[in-house]
Formats: sequence, C-alpha cells, structure tokens
Amino acid sequence: MEYVLTAENLVKHYGTFKALNGLSLHVPKGSVYGLVGRNGAGKTTLIRLFCGLQAPTAGSYTLYSMDGQSREAATMRRRIGAVVETPSIYLDLSAADNLREQNRVLGVPSDGNIPELLRLVGLENTRKKKAGNFSLGMKQRLGIAVALAGDPDLLILDEPVNGLDPQGIVEMRELLLRLNRERRITVLISSHILDELARLATHYGFIDAGRMVKEMSAEEVDASCRKCLRLEVSDVRALARVLTEWDIGFKILSERAADVYAQPNISQLASALGSEGCELISAHERDESLESFFLSLVGGGEHE
Repeated sequence: MEYVLTAENLVKHYGTFKALNGLSLHVPKGSVYGLVGRNGAGKTTLIRLFCGLQAPTAGSYTLYSMDGQSREAATMRRRIGAVVETPSIYLDLSAADNLREQNRVLGVPSDGNIPELLRLVGLENTRKKKAGNFSLGMKQRLGIAVALAGDPDLLILDEPVNGLDPQGIVEMRELLLRLNRERRITVLISSHILDELARLATHYGFIDAGRMVKEMSAEEVDASCRKCLRLEVSDVRALARVLTEWDIGFKILSERAADVYAQPNISQLASALGSEGCELISAHERDESLESFFLSLVGGGEHE
C-alpha cells in the first residue's frame, strides 16, 4: 500500500509533558483518515509536526516517502494544504481577495484559480463581502479554499466542523467527500464529532495519551463494532435481573432502556420479564457507535 504520510515512534515534549509518546501512523494515498482521540491526546500536536510548525523531540515521519525533517521536505509541503485550529484568513478582505493574497504567498502565477475555488467551496456569490462578516461555516469553507490554492494532493484539517450548525456540518461533509472522490485528494482529519467522522473516514487512527492505540480501515471498524439489541422496558431493573441470570451482556441506558449484546429469543425474554412484572415495550437492532467503540479501546471516560 502506498502511504502519503507516515510516522514512526514520534515523541514531542513540552517541558515534562509528553504530548506524543512514541506514536506511529500510516495514512494511505487516497484515503480519508480520521484521527480519533480525547482532548490532550496529541492530535493537534501531531498535525503541527506534519505541517512543519514544530519539530519532534524524537522519532521520525515521512511526507511522500521523504524524511519530513529534511531540507527537501519544505518543497514537499507545497503539496499539502492545511487548516490547523482556526482558518488562516484576513477578516477585512473578501473571499476572492483572501485567495489572491494566498496565491501571492505561494507564488501562483495567475489568479485564474479563484473562481473555481470559490465555486468549489460554495462562496462564489459572496462578492465583496468581508470575511469578518461571514458565518462560522463560511469562514471554515474559505479556510479550506485558501488551503487548496496551491493545488495540494493532501489536505490536513484540525476539527473542521467544530462549532458548525447541522447544516454547516452537512455542507462540510459534502465538500470533503467531493474533494476526496473527484479530486483524489487525501484527507487527514481530526474531529470530536465521531458520528459525523464515521460518515467520512475510510481509515482511522485511534490515539490516547500521545500513543497510537490502533489503526483500522472503516471496514475493520464496522466489523468490530458490536451489534446489539436496544430494548425498551417498563422496569430496567427487572431486565437486568433476567439478563444477569441468563449470563447475557448488557448496558443500562436509562430507567426504561438498555442495550443487549446478544440475540435472545424475544418470546422467551418477554415471558421471563412478565414473570418479573415487567413489560417488554420495544426491541430493535443497533450497531455500536464509533464513539462507543473508541471508548472500549481506550478504557472509557469522556472523549473529545
């Protein structure tokens, strides 16, 4: 498999704090690679290293099979577009003028790419409106347009849907999928909205405490996520007694709902619950969410 980005035993210290602690990673060409981790897990530090904004304390990484800390890496980074933490845009300029400034920084000889970039991110009708008056979603999309000005084939995004409303999240998802599928751009994306990430990612890297816990394809994650039966009952305590007696795994969700990690005979279960004075109200199959799967990998607690 061809990788556009790899890391081997990366370490990054800030004083006595280890932001990265021997992390390894492999981003396949053409993938949408989702970085999943809690706050402080090391996602943004990793992205800053890849973008050349910081240097690792130890370990190594490659960009297109080239040493990421070599002199030649600066040239290779022209193939990377990135939005790290917040979009790098001039708030007192229009969208088109922001792109003109980026073209000037990159040495792009012509501004002929601007209409296409604005159309691509849905900002073609903003005219002379200043970016400072844009909605958060529009600013995020302009940030991506700026990142695309150099025609990169790798796009690195740190929390691109953070703070967006539902419509903005949908627009961002559709944009990233279009960039990946139509322009063949590899995307490395970190996001704390895991259910949304599950709609995008073809590969995942689950990181915790500065280490890579596991790298998996989307197909492997789907196969690993446990199927369960979501039950609604009149008395969840009675359900717990029956399932414990039957030695069936379950998770209580509320006073009336639980997830059951098995496929019990519904008629027998309803009968057993009836003996406990409990009514089985509904039952339907569910897949374990990406969030639940991540928590099972890293051992619980709140995620980012």
